[in-house]
Amino acid sequence: MFIVIAQGLFQWAVILPVYEHAKVPANLAGANLWWLMLASVCIAAAGNIINDYFDLNIDQVNKPEKVVIDKYVRRRWAIIWHLILSGFGIGISFYLDTSSSIALLGWANTMCVVLLFVYSITLKKKLLIGNVVISLLTAWVILVVPFAESSQLLRQSALDVQKITRLSLLYGAFAFIISLIREVVKDIEDVEGDRRYGCKTMPIVWGIQVSKIFTATWLMILIVTLLAVQLYVLTFGWWLSALYCVVAIILPCVQSLMQLKRATSPNDFHALSSRIKLVMLTGIVSMMFFRWYVSDALFM
Repeated sequence: MFIVIAQGLFQWAVILPVYEHAKVPANLAGANLWWLMLASVCIAAAGNIINDYFDLNIDQVNKPEKVVIDKYVRRRWAIIWHLILSGFGIGISFYLDTSSSIALLGWANTMCVVLLFVYSITLKKKLLIGNVVISLLTAWVILVVPFAESSQLLRQSALDVQKITRLSLLYGAFAFIISLIREVVKDIEDVEGDRRYGCKTMPIVWGIQVSKIFTATWLMILIVTLLAVQLYVLTFGWWLSALYCVVAIILPCVQSLMQLKRATSPNDFHALSSRIKLVMLTGIVSMMFFRWYVSDALFM
């Protein structure tokens, strides 16, 4: 759901207004956008499956009620579904490369599949690097859309490349930071099972208190950055957009900061992780304002 909303909104609210203003056809026009979203969903689903496959013992400690492998799906079938979905996602990506002006999407998404596999078997258990890899892949969910349009952006001088670049970096950075925050919170929540099976995550190596300080620092960076962005957009008279971002994104981030300070138990950190996931969603939905204020956004 998050992938479909993020990619669909970014194309509709950020990319298309620029293309329509310049009267240039988009690479992700018509069915191509749906194919891209399907490829991304398949690759993400395959990544979830292989992660559950290798995390079976840990999940039986941390969240036994949510275990699927060996309970509802046999391990062999989990591997088969991982291969089918990965292959389908990569196949769609190469199809888009050959049937449109999109370039190198197949190889880029192949790299995503490889990273998800390597993450599941080894990087997940290492200090910070696994968190960074997942955060980068989360940012890629957004950045793959302008990447698919890059051939047009580089070729068509009428397109406002700087505007698309700025907004791509803005939302890509938001996705990276909010995902990094949530990944560390989840590591704190799962510390017992991770420790039992030899993982070297941040709360195990540096301790829970240091991990909370790390998370709080990134939350404060995110809050300050978002406030600065709202002050900037107010110069365009985007009052509704600023109000939405303050109420639906910034205030929940502040509440998350306070909730983080009080959190002590796995249930506390699970509730915090859920709140952060909601902030992800409200952040994604904020893209609609670029379509709402389309005439101003073209000159932003």
